[in-house]
Amino acid sequence: MPAAPCGRRFGDPRATGPWRHGSRSRGFAERSLPRASWALWTLGGAVGAPGLVAQQRVTRAQAVEAALARGARAALGRADTALATGALGTARAFPNPLLSATYTKDVPHYHYVADLALDLPWLRSARVGAAASARDAARYGFAFERAAIRFDADTTYTRALAALAHARLSRRTARDADSLLTMARLRREVGDVSELDVRLAEVNAGQLENIAVDDSLAALDALLAVQFVMGLPADAPAITLSDSLVPADAMPDDTAGAGEPLPVVAAAATLRSAERTLTFAHRSVFAAPSIQVGLERGDPTAPAGTVLPTFGVSLPFPLFNWNGGEIGQARAARDRAQAQLDLTRRQSAADLSRARRLLAAALERVTRGRRLLASADRVAAMSLRAYAEGAIPLANVLEAQRNAREALGRYIDDVGLLNDAVGAVHLLTASRDQL
Repeated sequence: MPAAPCGRRFGDPRATGPWRHGSRSRGFAERSLPRASWALWTLGGAVGAPGLVAQQRVTRAQAVEAALARGARAALGRADTALATGALGTARAFPNPLLSATYTKDVPHYHYVADLALDLPWLRSARVGAAASARDAARYGFAFERAAIRFDADTTYTRALAALAHARLSRRTARDADSLLTMARLRREVGDVSELDVRLAEVNAGQLENIAVDDSLAALDALLAVQFVMGLPADAPAITLSDSLVPADAMPDDTAGAGEPLPVVAAAATLRSAERTLTFAHRSVFAAPSIQVGLERGDPTAPAGTVLPTFGVSLPFPLFNWNGGEIGQARAARDRAQAQLDLTRRQSAADLSRARRLLAAALERVTRGRRLLASADRVAAMSLRAYAEGAIPLANVLEAQRNAREALGRYIDDVGLLNDAVGAVHLLTASRDQL
């Protein structure tokens, strides 16, 4: 997709013929605030001027990888996945035997008993199934969180590029306004224009200088936001953005063959885990029995070395507790997981539909904005030449320049919104088939 039209910009002194060698006015620059000057100088490496220190150039892909490697959200997701994996390992573990030794005055005196709880298959399958589904839900949730981290890092990078583009536009516009002020003063000296045109040009130059300062501060904040997402200190700029702000390639709208979105898959796994937990609670009304195997010795009346084996079975009997509380909790968790799955399905479908609408609208705005930008740029250049020749008043030039400036600013915003919309569609259509 071609970039914005280049060539002679609106207010460019090169398009003014004999006025191109006029001196620059410093009235508004001398009244700039110290913080604004610091912001403009700090952003030097980001917007084209030399910075104070060497700053690392970072691409979009590097910013995303840094966010995945050092970001706090990724660390939390890895911890949750490790926790669910550990819970699955605990559910798969077999119970340890219990060994007891007692002494009685009655013969035989010494008793050794090993108690081994039986992990019945119908209890074990429900317990392990619930833990495995919970692990799957954590894995799918972490996969979607990684996709969301990529989306956030990508959009933050795009917004920083847009903010830097606005800062460049504002600085160039302020310089053009200063050149226009110089032109008006020179024409006043030769008697072509009145004092009103000069005052109007001064007001215009001052306003555009203030806008340039504000946009420079906004660009600095956006650059620090990229550093924060990457896990870097965000108190001072340490990077520069090496990628350019260009319209992203729109993905095809047909995603019928793709699997369910990751949030829906994670919610479905959570529902399966809740259902298996409820099954386990029902089956746990009669707890698992245990087998007791032991030895007895120490009977003085028996021959020396006589050892008596013992064998027993322990059967828990639900006399007072029929596990009603645990069953009620598991049933409520199952109902909540079912409601959450239904909500997630509807919300994912609505979000995807909205993202596709925004993507289609962004594509139309970028296409239309490119045409408007070319027309507005030509009108601004023509009006400036006409003013230099005395054919039109200064107000017409300012209006043409304002239209061209706003057209370029809207085009920058539209390109950023297009990139964000493409990223949103990619995020909302991410499925487990892509893992």
